[in-house]
Amino acid sequence: MADSGPVARGFPHLDTVHAALTALYRRLSASGIQAFGLSVAPSDVAFDEEEDLHLGAQRIAGALVRHYRLPDARAVVSFREMTHAATVELTAGPEYFIELNNRFRGHRRDIGAALAHEIAHVLLHRLDLSFPGTRDNEILTDTVTAYLGAGWLLLDAFRADALSSQKLGYLTPEEFGYVLALRARHFDEDPAPWFTSPQAYPAYQEGLAMARHEGRRPPLAAAGWADRRRYARDRRQARAGDQLTTAPYRFEGLGPASVSFACPACFQRIRVPVRGRLRARCSLCGTVHDCET
Repeated sequence: MADSGPVARGFPHLDTVHAALTALYRRLSASGIQAFGLSVAPSDVAFDEEEDLHLGAQRIAGALVRHYRLPDARAVVSFREMTHAATVELTAGPEYFIELNNRFRGHRRDIGAALAHEIAHVLLHRLDLSFPGTRDNEILTDTVTAYLGAGWLLLDAFRADALSSQKLGYLTPEEFGYVLALRARHFDEDPAPWFTSPQAYPAYQEGLAMARHEGRRPPLAAAGWADRRRYARDRRQARAGDQLTTAPYRFEGLGPASVSFACPACFQRIRVPVRGRLRARCSLCGTVHDCET
Protein backbone atom coordinates (compact mmCIF):
# COMPACT_ATOMS: atom_id res chain seq x y z
CA MET A 1 0.00 0.00 0.00
CA ALA A 2 1.46 3.31 -1.10
CA ASP A 3 0.17 6.28 0.86
CA SER A 4 1.45 9.82 0.38
CA GLY A 5 4.53 8.42 -1.36
CA PRO A 6 5.71 7.84 -4.92
CA VAL A 7 3.64 5.43 -6.97
CA ALA A 8 5.43 3.25 -9.53
CA ARG A 9 4.04 3.70 -13.04
CA GLY A 10 4.26 1.94 -16.38
CA PHE A 11 4.67 -1.77 -17.08
CA PRO A 12 7.65 -3.13 -15.11
CA HIS A 13 5.99 -6.45 -14.17
CA LEU A 14 4.52 -7.66 -17.48
CA ASP A 15 6.58 -10.86 -17.64
CA THR A 16 5.24 -11.93 -14.24
CA VAL A 17 1.71 -10.88 -15.18
CA HIS A 18 1.91 -13.01 -18.33
CA ALA A 19 3.20 -15.99 -16.34
CA ALA A 20 0.36 -15.49 -13.83
CA LEU A 21 -2.31 -15.57 -16.54
CA THR A 22 -0.82 -18.71 -18.09
CA ALA A 23 -0.71 -20.39 -14.68
CA LEU A 24 -4.32 -19.37 -13.96
CA TYR A 25 -5.56 -20.86 -17.23
CA ARG A 26 -3.62 -24.06 -16.60
CA ARG A 27 -5.09 -24.38 -13.12
CA LEU A 28 -8.71 -23.43 -13.83
CA SER A 29 -8.94 -24.31 -17.57
CA ALA A 30 -10.73 -22.16 -20.12
CA SER A 31 -14.15 -23.42 -18.98
CA GLY A 32 -13.28 -22.65 -15.37
CA ILE A 33 -12.33 -19.09 -16.32
CA GLN A 34 -15.71 -18.70 -18.04
CA ALA A 35 -17.44 -19.14 -14.67
CA PHE A 36 -16.17 -15.63 -13.76
CA GLY A 37 -17.87 -13.91 -16.66
CA LEU A 38 -19.58 -11.33 -14.47
CA SER A 39 -17.47 -8.82 -12.55
CA VAL A 40 -18.26 -7.82 -8.99
CA ALA A 41 -21.14 -5.35 -9.17
CA PRO A 42 -20.49 -1.89 -7.69
CA SER A 43 -23.70 -2.18 -5.65
CA ASP A 44 -22.38 -5.33 -3.94
CA VAL A 45 -19.23 -3.61 -2.66
CA ALA A 46 -20.51 -0.07 -2.03
CA PHE A 47 -20.22 1.06 1.58
CA ASP A 48 -22.98 3.19 3.04
CA GLU A 49 -21.41 5.76 5.37
CA GLU A 50 -24.24 5.17 7.82
CA GLU A 51 -23.69 1.41 7.78
CA ASP A 52 -21.98 -0.22 10.75
CA LEU A 53 -18.27 -0.55 9.99
CA HIS A 54 -17.87 -4.22 10.90
CA LEU A 55 -21.21 -5.40 9.56
CA GLY A 56 -20.64 -3.56 6.29
CA ALA A 57 -17.13 -4.98 5.89
CA GLN A 58 -18.43 -8.50 6.55
CA ARG A 59 -21.24 -8.00 4.04
CA ILE A 60 -18.78 -6.94 1.34
CA ALA A 61 -16.44 -9.80 2.23
CA GLY A 62 -19.34 -12.22 1.88
CA ALA A 63 -20.14 -10.86 -1.58
CA LEU A 64 -16.52 -11.37 -2.64
CA VAL A 65 -16.43 -14.90 -1.20
CA ARG A 66 -19.44 -15.72 -3.36
CA HIS A 67 -17.91 -14.01 -6.38
CA TYR A 68 -14.76 -16.12 -6.11
CA ARG A 69 -16.97 -19.21 -5.82
CA LEU A 70 -15.41 -20.13 -2.49
CA PRO A 71 -17.20 -22.34 0.06
CA ASP A 72 -19.94 -20.28 1.68
CA ALA A 73 -18.81 -19.39 5.18
CA ARG A 74 -18.84 -16.37 7.47
CA ALA A 75 -16.18 -13.77 6.81
CA VAL A 76 -14.87 -12.17 10.01
CA VAL A 77 -13.28 -8.77 9.35
CA SER A 78 -11.39 -6.82 12.01
CA PHE A 79 -9.24 -3.68 12.05
CA ARG A 80 -5.86 -3.02 13.67
CA GLU A 81 -2.67 -1.02 13.27
CA MET A 82 -0.32 -2.62 10.75
CA THR A 83 2.19 -1.74 8.06
CA HIS A 84 0.41 -3.44 5.18
CA ALA A 85 -3.09 -2.82 3.93
CA ALA A 86 -4.50 -6.14 5.12
CA THR A 87 -3.81 -9.74 6.00
CA VAL A 88 -5.83 -12.93 5.72
CA GLU A 89 -5.63 -16.23 7.56
CA LEU A 90 -5.05 -19.10 5.13
CA THR A 91 -5.32 -22.01 7.57
CA ALA A 92 -8.16 -24.44 7.05
CA GLY A 93 -11.34 -23.57 8.89
CA PRO A 94 -15.04 -22.92 8.47
CA GLU A 95 -14.63 -19.11 8.59
CA TYR A 96 -12.54 -16.51 6.76
CA PHE A 97 -10.54 -14.25 9.08
CA ILE A 98 -9.33 -10.97 7.55
CA GLU A 99 -7.61 -8.05 9.24
CA LEU A 100 -7.63 -4.58 7.67
CA ASN A 101 -5.39 -1.63 8.40
CA ASN A 102 -6.99 0.85 10.80
CA ARG A 103 -6.78 3.55 8.13
CA PHE A 104 -9.73 1.91 6.37
CA ARG A 105 -11.95 3.02 9.23
CA GLY A 106 -11.78 6.45 7.64
CA HIS A 107 -11.51 5.26 4.03
CA ARG A 108 -14.50 2.95 3.77
CA ARG A 109 -14.81 3.33 0.01
CA ASP A 110 -11.58 1.30 -0.35
CA ILE A 111 -12.55 -1.59 1.94
CA GLY A 112 -13.87 -3.58 -1.02
CA ALA A 113 -10.54 -3.23 -2.84
CA ALA A 114 -8.53 -4.48 0.13
CA LEU A 115 -10.91 -7.40 0.67
CA ALA A 116 -10.87 -8.33 -3.03
CA HIS A 117 -7.10 -8.83 -2.88
CA GLU A 118 -7.09 -10.72 0.43
CA ILE A 119 -9.91 -13.08 -0.49
CA ALA A 120 -8.11 -13.78 -3.79
CA HIS A 121 -5.25 -15.05 -1.59
CA VAL A 122 -7.74 -17.56 -0.12
CA LEU A 123 -8.80 -18.67 -3.60
CA LEU A 124 -5.21 -19.19 -4.73
CA HIS A 125 -4.41 -21.08 -1.53
CA ARG A 126 -7.32 -23.46 -2.17
CA LEU A 127 -6.24 -23.83 -5.81
CA ASP A 128 -2.69 -24.59 -4.61
CA LEU A 129 -1.44 -21.93 -7.01
CA SER A 130 1.49 -19.76 -5.96
CA PHE A 131 4.72 -18.24 -7.21
CA PRO A 132 8.03 -18.35 -5.32
CA GLY A 133 8.90 -15.14 -3.49
CA THR A 134 6.62 -12.53 -1.93
CA ARG A 135 6.83 -10.07 -4.82
CA ASP A 136 5.89 -12.52 -7.57
CA ASN A 137 3.21 -14.13 -5.44
CA GLU A 138 1.60 -10.76 -4.75
CA ILE A 139 1.71 -9.92 -8.47
CA LEU A 140 0.01 -13.26 -9.13
CA THR A 141 -2.70 -12.33 -6.61
CA ASP A 142 -3.25 -8.88 -8.13
CA THR A 143 -3.42 -10.38 -11.62
CA VAL A 144 -5.93 -13.05 -10.61
CA THR A 145 -8.02 -10.48 -8.73
CA ALA A 146 -8.21 -8.30 -11.83
CA TYR A 147 -8.75 -11.06 -14.37
CA LEU A 148 -11.47 -12.80 -12.37
CA GLY A 149 -13.59 -9.68 -12.07
CA ALA A 150 -12.73 -7.91 -8.81
CA GLY A 151 -9.60 -6.00 -9.76
CA TRP A 152 -11.39 -2.89 -10.99
CA LEU A 153 -11.78 -2.10 -7.28
CA LEU A 154 -8.01 -2.02 -6.85
CA LEU A 155 -7.50 0.31 -9.79
CA ASP A 156 -10.31 2.54 -8.53
CA ALA A 157 -8.48 2.81 -5.19
CA PHE A 158 -5.64 4.63 -6.97
CA ARG A 159 -5.92 8.34 -6.27
CA ALA A 160 -3.42 11.17 -6.41
CA ASP A 161 -3.29 14.92 -6.01
CA ALA A 162 -0.60 17.55 -5.61
CA LEU A 163 0.08 16.59 -1.99
CA SER A 164 -0.53 12.86 -1.65
CA SER A 165 -1.19 9.60 -3.45
CA GLN A 166 -2.70 6.23 -2.64
CA LYS A 167 -2.48 2.86 -4.38
CA LEU A 168 -3.34 -0.65 -3.26
CA GLY A 169 -1.62 -3.76 -4.60
CA TYR A 170 1.73 -4.54 -6.20
CA LEU A 171 0.81 -3.89 -9.83
CA THR A 172 1.15 -0.38 -11.17
CA PRO A 173 -2.08 1.44 -12.11
CA GLU A 174 -1.30 0.89 -15.80
CA GLU A 175 -0.74 -2.83 -15.21
CA PHE A 176 -4.08 -3.10 -13.43
CA GLY A 177 -5.58 -1.35 -16.45
CA TYR A 178 -3.79 -3.79 -18.74
CA VAL A 179 -5.16 -6.91 -17.02
CA LEU A 180 -8.62 -5.36 -16.90
CA ALA A 181 -8.34 -4.68 -20.64
CA LEU A 182 -7.44 -8.32 -21.30
CA ARG A 183 -10.44 -9.40 -19.25
CA ALA A 184 -12.66 -6.86 -21.03
CA ARG A 185 -11.63 -8.28 -24.40
CA HIS A 186 -12.23 -11.86 -23.29
CA PHE A 187 -15.66 -11.22 -21.75
CA ASP A 188 -16.75 -8.28 -23.92
CA GLU A 189 -16.97 -6.09 -20.84
CA ASP A 190 -16.22 -2.41 -20.22
CA PRO A 191 -15.22 -1.61 -16.61
CA ALA A 192 -14.80 2.13 -17.25
CA PRO A 193 -18.28 3.16 -15.98
CA TRP A 194 -17.45 1.77 -12.53
CA PHE A 195 -14.44 4.00 -11.89
CA THR A 196 -14.91 6.82 -9.41
CA SER A 197 -11.25 7.84 -9.12
CA PRO A 198 -10.16 10.50 -11.65
CA GLN A 199 -6.85 8.66 -12.06
CA ALA A 200 -8.34 5.21 -12.75
CA TYR A 201 -9.67 5.80 -16.27
CA PRO A 202 -6.42 7.21 -17.76
CA ALA A 203 -4.50 4.25 -16.27
CA TYR A 204 -7.04 1.87 -17.78
CA GLN A 205 -6.64 3.55 -21.17
CA GLU A 206 -2.85 3.09 -20.95
CA GLY A 207 -3.35 -0.59 -20.17
CA LEU A 208 -5.87 -0.94 -22.97
CA ALA A 209 -3.39 0.54 -25.44
CA MET A 210 -0.75 -1.97 -24.36
CA ALA A 211 -3.17 -4.88 -24.70
CA ARG A 212 -4.16 -3.73 -28.18
CA HIS A 213 -0.52 -3.38 -29.17
CA GLU A 214 0.19 -6.97 -28.10
CA GLY A 215 -2.80 -8.14 -30.13
CA ARG A 216 -1.28 -6.62 -33.27
CA ARG A 217 2.16 -8.17 -33.23
CA PRO A 218 3.37 -10.49 -36.00
CA PRO A 219 2.66 -13.17 -36.96
CA LEU A 220 -0.89 -12.06 -36.09
CA ALA A 221 -2.68 -10.86 -39.22
CA ALA A 222 -3.74 -7.65 -37.45
CA ALA A 223 -0.11 -6.46 -37.31
CA GLY A 224 0.62 -3.09 -38.88
CA TRP A 225 2.63 -2.44 -42.01
CA ALA A 226 5.89 -1.58 -40.26
CA ASP A 227 5.74 -4.66 -38.04
CA ARG A 228 4.94 -6.85 -41.04
CA ARG A 229 8.03 -5.54 -42.85
CA ARG A 230 10.18 -6.23 -39.79
CA TYR A 231 8.72 -9.73 -39.54
CA ALA A 232 9.49 -10.44 -43.21
CA ARG A 233 13.07 -9.25 -42.69
CA ASP A 234 13.48 -11.45 -39.62
CA ARG A 235 12.09 -14.42 -41.54
CA ARG A 236 14.67 -13.89 -44.29
CA GLN A 237 17.44 -13.69 -41.69
CA ALA A 238 16.18 -16.88 -40.06
CA ARG A 239 16.51 -18.63 -43.42
CA ALA A 240 20.14 -17.52 -43.44
CA GLY A 241 20.62 -18.96 -39.95
CA ASP A 242 20.53 -15.63 -38.09
CA GLN A 243 17.96 -15.97 -35.30
CA LEU A 244 16.89 -12.77 -33.54
CA THR A 245 16.24 -13.37 -29.84
CA THR A 246 14.72 -9.96 -29.07
CA ALA A 247 11.65 -10.35 -31.30
CA PRO A 248 8.33 -11.45 -29.69
CA TYR A 249 8.30 -14.44 -32.06
CA ARG A 250 10.86 -17.14 -32.76
CA PHE A 251 11.47 -19.06 -35.97
CA GLU A 252 12.27 -22.76 -35.73
CA GLY A 253 13.55 -25.40 -38.11
CA LEU A 254 14.89 -25.19 -41.63
CA GLY A 255 13.28 -22.79 -44.03
CA PRO A 256 12.15 -21.83 -41.33
CA ALA A 257 9.50 -24.49 -40.86
CA SER A 258 7.54 -22.84 -38.04
CA VAL A 259 7.23 -19.76 -35.90
CA SER A 260 6.21 -19.58 -32.24
CA PHE A 261 4.70 -16.66 -30.37
CA ALA A 262 2.83 -15.94 -27.15
CA CYS A 263 -0.95 -16.18 -27.28
CA PRO A 264 -2.15 -12.61 -26.62
CA ALA A 265 -4.95 -13.96 -24.42
CA CYS A 266 -3.25 -16.45 -22.07
CA PHE A 267 0.43 -16.07 -23.14
CA GLN A 268 1.11 -19.75 -23.66
CA ARG A 269 3.44 -20.25 -26.62
CA ILE A 270 1.76 -21.18 -29.90
CA ARG A 271 3.68 -22.80 -32.75
CA VAL A 272 2.38 -22.59 -36.32
CA PRO A 273 3.88 -23.53 -39.69
CA VAL A 274 5.38 -20.81 -41.88
CA ARG A 275 3.08 -21.13 -44.87
CA GLY A 276 1.15 -17.88 -45.30
CA ARG A 277 -2.36 -17.09 -44.05
CA LEU A 278 -3.81 -19.48 -41.49
CA ARG A 279 -5.87 -19.65 -38.28
CA ALA A 280 -4.33 -20.91 -35.05
CA ARG A 281 -6.25 -22.08 -32.01
CA CYS A 282 -4.55 -21.83 -28.63
CA SER A 283 -4.69 -25.22 -26.94
CA LEU A 284 -4.86 -23.64 -23.47
CA CYS A 285 -7.46 -20.86 -23.66
CA GLY A 286 -9.15 -21.85 -26.92
CA THR A 287 -8.76 -18.42 -28.53
CA VAL A 288 -8.53 -18.52 -32.34
CA HIS A 289 -6.04 -16.16 -33.98
CA ASP A 290 -5.75 -15.11 -37.62
CA CYS A 291 -2.08 -15.29 -38.59
CA GLU A 292 0.06 -14.33 -41.56
CA THR A 293 3.25 -16.37 -41.25
